[in-house]
Amino acid sequence: MGVFEDFSTFLETRLEEFLRNNPHLELQALEEQLREQEEEAIRLLADLRMREKQLQAQILETAQEVQRWHVRIEKAKQAQRLDLMKPAEEREAALLRQGNQLWGQMEGVKAKIKQTIDLQRQFQVRKQEIKAKVAEAQAARSNYQSRQEQQWQTTGWNRGFGSSGAYDPLEQTFKQWETEEELNELKRQMGR
Repeated sequence: MGVFEDFSTFLETRLEEFLRNNPHLELQALEEQLREQEEEAIRLLADLRMREKQLQAQILETAQEVQRWHVRIEKAKQAQRLDLMKPAEEREAALLRQGNQLWGQMEGVKAKIKQTIDLQRQFQVRKQEIKAKVAEAQAARSNYQSRQEQQWQTTGWNRGFGSSGAYDPLEQTFKQWETEEELNELKRQMGR
């Protein structure tokens, strides 16, 4: 287990380091995480609404049972059947307690529905903020790359290309691309 944990820690460290060096990818990862959380909130909301409908049906059924037993209590009173009236009153009281419990559960579910809707809205707002930051980062990166390309094109023709140790935009572009490919491969491997 130690080797696996060490390897896992190493991968997490490398991934964190890579994301720090490539903030646009970190934003994309955050955007994906928010999308997943929003989908989970949507599923939870559907489950809560279904539970609310079930509780409403149970409350209605319990209310109908209370009415039925109330009528029976009245009949037993009129017929002076005390042997039936007392147990019928106990049944009615038990049904009223059950109805109150169901009502409390439904109120709790309604509160959770409201919280989930609020949470879902927060996810949407946050997702929009991150999309804007991703677009901003991509625009800055694109602007930087086009400036580097222009610089390379003008200086590339004016001097020979060798291993003089000077800045090489093509080398940097390939390194960045290879690093992104490595991250994607790590993500695929960790997703398994």
